[in-house]
Amino acid sequence: PRAAAADYDAMTGLVNIRLRNGAIYSFPAKITQGLAGAADELIAAVEVTPSGIGLHWEALDADFTVKGLLAGVFGTKKWMANLKEQLNAVS
Repeated sequence: PRAAAADYDAMTGLVNIRLRNGAIYSFPAKITQGLAGAADELIAAVEVTPSGIGLHWEALDADFTVKGLLAGVFGTKKWMANLKEQLNAVS
C-alpha cells in the first residue's frame, strides 16, 4: 500500500491516510509512539514520503511505514506491549 496524502484532524484526533487506490485509513494519534501527547500543530505537519510507503513528522522525529500502520503497528514492540496493557485495563 502507498499513500497519496495524509492529514491530521485535531477535532477527532485522527491521522488520515488516503491510499493511492482510493481507500482511506485513520488511526488515533494518541496511541502512536512519537505522536502521543504532541501538540496538534506538530502532528498536523505530517508528510508522505516521495515513494508513498511512509509517513514522516520532521519536528517529532517520527517515521512510520504505511504497511505497518495498516497492520496496527503504532510503535516499537515495547510501546505496543504497553499500549496493549493500557487498552486491556480499560476494557
